[in-house]
Amino acid sequence: MRPDELDPLDAGVLEKLLAGDHRVLAALRRQVAEATAVHRELSGVGFFTRFTLPETTAPAPVRCLRFGDVHGDIAGLQHGAGFVLFVDEGRITMLEGFSYGEPWPEEVNAFAIRYFDPMRPQLTHELAGLQPTRRE
Repeated sequence: MRPDELDPLDAGVLEKLLAGDHRVLAALRRQVAEATAVHRELSGVGFFTRFTLPETTAPAPVRCLRFGDVHGDIAGLQHGAGFVLFVDEGRITMLEGFSYGEPWPEEVNAFAIRYFDPMRPQLTHELAGLQPTRRE
């Protein structure tokens, strides 16, 4: 998916989440380049962006993964936002964004994305404990 086809907030979050030299992150970055955002649902306190990938897209070497070690400073949200990326059967399926108990702004025009901790210990721990998918 070209960055100009993706909501700017989603693009910024995915770029930050998938930064790093781990093989799983590299595979997920390649998937983003081929992904299509097919639906974006606003929940009132956040959003869910669902993705599809061509059947020919190689899966990442992980069965199931949920992670979100970034925070968004967003105009209109006093406490900012959190995000979770969903990976199922090695394929990016959804990005969730959520506020901390505040109504989600109708438009997000100004934001900054940062790591909760620049060393990314949560993600490092999760990636270290991954069970690789089995190739039959």
